[in-house]
Amino acid sequence: MTRDIHAVVFDIGNVLIGWNPEQFYDSLIGQDRRKALFAAVDLDGMNARIDRGARFHDTVLGMIEFHPEWETEIMIWHDRWIDMIAPVIAPSVQMLRNLRAQSVPVYALSNFGDDTFTMAQNKYEFLHEFDRAFISGRLGVMKPETRIYEILEDETGVAPENLFFIDDRAENIEAAVTRGWAGHVFRSPGGLKDSLVQLGLPS
Repeated sequence: MTRDIHAVVFDIGNVLIGWNPEQFYDSLIGQDRRKALFAAVDLDGMNARIDRGARFHDTVLGMIEFHPEWETEIMIWHDRWIDMIAPVIAPSVQMLRNLRAQSVPVYALSNFGDDTFTMAQNKYEFLHEFDRAFISGRLGVMKPETRIYEILEDETGVAPENLFFIDDRAENIEAAVTRGWAGHVFRSPGGLKDSLVQLGLPS
């Protein structure tokens, strides 16, 4: 694969840090109770609103107003959110750092709430290490919508054909590739390392 890559763009959840709310809830309330909760309460939709810019605290409490019978379980999302985004995917973080050590600009492009990204930065120091972080909750637009990719291109000045994007969701990569970016659907650090090597980038 021959591409002149000028910058690498990382998603965060399930690329640099694990994100599996179902598994986390299973560990606390059991699989059966968790399945009932997720069937009754649209927690994914709630999270999407936060990722689009809604305030974290207010949005969670608003969901409790609609589902008071699930108050205890919904409050886990609020009170234990920082424990839910784990663990660090250490080899991916090391690849990010290797790229920056070789003067390759590294950006974040992530569907993430404004408040929750600040919380994550307070826990995970490496989230301060991007040359710039493009966070959906601060931009008011989410992947795979075209506009969020345009914003990154416009504000970094890097042409689409010179960007390499790593994300765990195929639809987000497809949207980037449509614009001319190179892309990698993340499944494992080993697969990412192979893609970086193929592109001639530090791994």
